[in-house]
Amino acid sequence: MSAYDVVLLGEPLVEFSTLAPFGDGIPARMGVSGDVVNAAAAAAAAGARVGLVARVTDDELGDAVATRVRQLGIDDALLRRVPGQQGMYVQYSDPDGDRQFCYARTGSVGSQLSPEDLDRDVLANAGAVLASGITCAISASARAAVLAAAEWSRRFVYDPNYRPRLTTAAEAADALRALAPFATLVTPSAPGETKALLAAPDPAAAAAALRELGARAVAVTCGSSGVHVSTAAGERWHEAVPAPEVVDQTGAGDVFAGTATARLALGDSVADAARIGAAAASLSVGGQGGTGRIAPLPEVLAHAGVSA
Repeated sequence: MSAYDVVLLGEPLVEFSTLAPFGDGIPARMGVSGDVVNAAAAAAAAGARVGLVARVTDDELGDAVATRVRQLGIDDALLRRVPGQQGMYVQYSDPDGDRQFCYARTGSVGSQLSPEDLDRDVLANAGAVLASGITCAISASARAAVLAAAEWSRRFVYDPNYRPRLTTAAEAADALRALAPFATLVTPSAPGETKALLAAPDPAAAAAALRELGARAVAVTCGSSGVHVSTAAGERWHEAVPAPEVVDQTGAGDVFAGTATARLALGDSVADAARIGAAAASLSVGGQGGTGRIAPLPEVLAHAGVSA
């Protein structure tokens, strides 16, 4: 593709998803996930032309990642194949939200993402660029890549995606403060993430704090309650669309961010993009694993009550 609606950067991971808590003999389903893959898949399903900037291994696991990326409708031309260790994780999540996660990504090829992997023209010409706090947390070079992408893009979306196993709250808050001035949209979750990074568990207060930092718009996701949207035009609350089925909540926030970014790049307002993103996230929890249920756009629009 010569131009993309959405470009994402981060670390694809091989995922082993179990149906029971970890233990010897527990069966697992192998997949390809990671926050950047979940978000990219959602953006593609939302109608965007999507490119993924990442490093994956040049072995059979890397082949599996690249194949799955293509199957999800994501262009793989920006993937860089290099020797080394492919990042992976094992996860268990039941319908009530109980979770276990174990990662093997220290020193992985994906964590070595750097500004050298970026094409400035590609980023500048993209409709939007999406990155997350996970990418900022996996290494100093990856954080530098996110900052460069934010500076070069014309529409930058940032999902703080704070993970205490990867970074401290102070470091994640520093990244958020550095990137907010470049952001067209920031998508934190409340109350946990907004409290940890902004000392603001209230969605409206968190949105106000981020807009004071320079973010042009904020969509605070509040789980099964809804989404608080803040723009220069004012504040708006979108009630959550109930999920038809809950199997696994992994990746729901990524699906929200990817869908909302795609719809922004394709011309929707922030409020409409957030509404459609919330509907996509609601449907996503009906599948196992991060990309187990990526609904097509017509189904998402119908679930959101939006005319096609």
